[in-house]
Amino acid sequence: MKLAFIGLGVMGFPIAGHLQQAGHQVCVYNRNADKAADWVSRHGGTSAATPALAANDADMVMLCVGNDDDVRAVVYGDDGALAGMKKGALLVDHTTTSAQLAEELAVAANAAGVRFIDAPVSGGQLGAENGALTVMVGGSEADVAESAPVLAPYGKKVTRLGPVGAGQRCKMVNQICVIGAVQGIAEGLMIAKKAGLDIPTLVEVLAGGAAQSWQLQNRAQTMAEGKFDFGFAAQWMHKDLGICLDEAEQQGLTLPLTEHVHKVYERLLADGFGRCDSTVVIKDLES
Repeated sequence: MKLAFIGLGVMGFPIAGHLQQAGHQVCVYNRNADKAADWVSRHGGTSAATPALAANDADMVMLCVGNDDDVRAVVYGDDGALAGMKKGALLVDHTTTSAQLAEELAVAANAAGVRFIDAPVSGGQLGAENGALTVMVGGSEADVAESAPVLAPYGKKVTRLGPVGAGQRCKMVNQICVIGAVQGIAEGLMIAKKAGLDIPTLVEVLAGGAAQSWQLQNRAQTMAEGKFDFGFAAQWMHKDLGICLDEAEQQGLTLPLTEHVHKVYERLLADGFGRCDSTVVIKDLES
């Protein structure tokens, strides 16, 4: 199958690689052309100078960029993906965005004679590299079913949640649950460290009970050691929680924990910790 992949960040670079290794013909676009050239040298395939050229004659076009505005920048306009897509092709957005953008893109895609699904992912850089991402999809049953085999090389689980926008709303719930676990672990570690508890033993004990979580088993030790040079960046979690709070406001909801942790990340970004992984919340408690 002929595919286009737009956005070669820490997630997009390995995801596009899995597609090429699966036997597809992949043409990539990245804002930094050197990154696209590096991808081609490692994986084969081709690169293009604009999203429209990358999308030309592709059966499916995947996006994995930064935020709502970044998506609009690569989708719309004479050089945008929609301008290059053939009729009936499928646009797949792996970016974590607002659900409103997903719904907007579905309308724009329909007007251009193409189809759209929102498909944010969870699993981080390691999951992308290992082909073990969870893909949360919003779109028609037919479009999701068509995309699933193509996404399989990097999506260990590809699940339709409902119509367009449902994937993004599922990702919001995911991020809220993640930061709840991370904030809880950070606060618990403050007590553990003050009390002089052995952290590896603590983690082993907790992992056998109701406190068990991926975050506990994979990040508690590194949090305690002050290591934050891997994983999902704090600046992106701050962005994602802002999306969650905007959605909550539109639904007439109040999310106290999400509001609190969003402010924590705001302080951490101001202090220069934006590129640290999201477990850096413990720094706010230590200060």
